Amino acid sequence: MEVGAWFYIFSGLWAVGMITALVAAIRLSYRIEQRSDRLRNRTGLPMYAAMPFTVTNWRVSRDAETQALRRRMLKWLGLNLLGFALFGAVVLFALPA
Repeated sequence: MEVGAWFYIFSGLWAVGMITALVAAIRLSYRIEQRSDRLRNRTGLPMYAAMPFTVTNWRVSRDAETQALRRRMLKWLGLNLLGFALFGAVVLFALPA
């Protein structure tokens, strides 16, 4: 296969991995919101995940289990950020000009 074909396959697999990591972080954010009284959705209407609050630990319960969930969410978000950086490095340095 040519370099272009491998790049498309790699890009597709990378995208699936990054979306999976982001969805895992969002799901953890919703669980953190349910455990935190000040972030809980009481309107009955769907809402976006309060990621800025859960990432910065603002209005989040301070109990050990919630903080453990928050650390897991931060690991998933860090993995997502690392994935973007590695993909950028592949594009810059590994592909022919």
